[in-house]
Amino acid sequence: MIFTPTPLNGSYVIEPEQYTDNRGWFARYYCKKEFGAIGHEKEWVQMNHSFTAKKGTIRGMHYQVAPYQEIKMIRCIAGAVFDVIIDLRSGSPTFLHWFGVELSAQNKKMIYIPEGFAHGFQSLCDHVELLYHHSEYYTSGAEGGVRYNDPGFTIEWPLALSMISDRDSAHPFIDNNFKGI
Repeated sequence: MIFTPTPLNGSYVIEPEQYTDNRGWFARYYCKKEFGAIGHEKEWVQMNHSFTAKKGTIRGMHYQVAPYQEIKMIRCIAGAVFDVIIDLRSGSPTFLHWFGVELSAQNKKMIYIPEGFAHGFQSLCDHVELLYHHSEYYTSGAEGGVRYNDPGFTIEWPLALSMISDRDSAHPFIDNNFKGI
């Protein structure tokens, strides 16, 4: 696997190395030893699978608060998304900065997201599927979110918004009193 650091400390774009022959290809997308080399020590305790039907849909920007903050690894297995992370760690040199990357079934890239980040994505085509690995269990009441169109972030979504949930469109804007998570 190739781990490429993003501009946001502790997050990585991961590209599996493919081994190809006349049967097809093989690639590893998790190895405890290789993830340990980037400092990942926690166990993946929950894995989720999402389906998004319509191109232009935005899901996010979600996070969990302490003590339920989680590391996530996201992989697209059908279609393509523009995946976005925001550093919400107080004291981080990249506090309130965002980073986006295209994840697709074709490019097989993944994103590794440390604790203290918000995460979301926009579907770039119809019928998108993502796999999520989590280091913490989903905990009702510990979840939070920031608005996908917060002018403080100016996220450059590649498409016009076609659909968003009521919950995601109601997340608050970050204000000057926000101290991080």
